[in-house]
Amino acid sequence: MGHIVVGRGPDVLTAVLGSCIAVALHCPRAGVGAMAHIVLPDSAGRTGSPGKFADTAVPAMLALLASDGISPGELRARLVGGACMFGYETPLQVGPANAEAACQALAKAGIPVTARDVGGSKGRRVALRCDSGSLVVEVLGELPRTL
Repeated sequence: MGHIVVGRGPDVLTAVLGSCIAVALHCPRAGVGAMAHIVLPDSAGRTGSPGKFADTAVPAMLALLASDGISPGELRARLVGGACMFGYETPLQVGPANAEAACQALAKAGIPVTARDVGGSKGRRVALRCDSGSLVVEVLGELPRTL
């Protein structure tokens, strides 16, 4: 949780999510993927791992990918997670806020979200294949989906 990872070629990046959001970026040209496991929507000036907050995770991911010569215009973004883990909306639920903040951060960076699997009341497991960009989402009791 709160980490950003970059993978190349046959690497597979995974996360297990509840109210957290996975932002998955993929560059088809380079066969490079990146994933942030975002815990909270806004850093509000707090320090720590940039992957923990939507407003700092996206710029940090772009900086890491830029070091591989990848520009934001080459990226495909997908979002997974943001569940209401108590089964209903309360002020303590951060899942929907995480999803909205991730969308806003990506829009600010000029990266369109091409697919999403967010909300609901169940956790998810997600796996991004860096070579192909295939993103598989698994939810308990459901068939896996590829975004």
